[in-house]
Amino acid sequence: MALEKLTILVERSGSTMQFGDDRKIVAAFNPGHLKFSRQANWKSQGAALRDVPELQFTGAQPRTLDVDLLFDTYDDDTAPGSKAKVTDLTDPVLKLTTVESHGDKHRPPVCRLRWGSAGVFFQGVLERLNQDFTLFMENGTPVRARLSCSFKEWRTNYEDLNRQNTQSSDVAKAWVVKRGQTLASIAADEYQDPACWRVIARANGIDDPLSLQPGRTLLLPALGPDDGELRR
Repeated sequence: MALEKLTILVERSGSTMQFGDDRKIVAAFNPGHLKFSRQANWKSQGAALRDVPELQFTGAQPRTLDVDLLFDTYDDDTAPGSKAKVTDLTDPVLKLTTVESHGDKHRPPVCRLRWGSAGVFFQGVLERLNQDFTLFMENGTPVRARLSCSFKEWRTNYEDLNRQNTQSSDVAKAWVVKRGQTLASIAADEYQDPACWRVIARANGIDDPLSLQPGRTLLLPALGPDDGELRR
């Protein structure tokens, strides 16, 4: 069975997010470890007569993935008498931090990391890259490098909202409009009150509720205790 290499799938150019094997970076050597980190934010609520203050959850940070990748052209015998620059292999990783390689989106590309039976196990952007060149030829050509990569998790609003609890009206979520649906019917399904259509309209900047097009993704905001004013 052939050894499967860790692969970075790079987001294609264009208006929609797409990935494919036509834009990928294959690790020369599989990493020895993967380090995942996650941070939740808690704010202390000071109170008299308490040794341990109450904590209020204020949100969470995206997951991060740290991985080291090794690239080496010193042992490459395809070009006897000369050695290829290892930067030919590392530059595609460096470009994951630049807008230049993905200019039509005006930001660096989103990446998906894939490895063997795990399939795609992380989606994010390359937030930090350290390049350590450790071996050179006599003429100064770099032939070995270790890249320390730190990826930060990235999701679309649609992906993130639909990973949350979709059974509760006190959690924001996404809704894809189907043919024949109106803001009032969506409000009736989601909030059990068709009069809440104004809440949806204001959250999505809709001036004309009759112009709703099938296929549009709407943000359905969570209803708070003061949303009675928004319904009128």
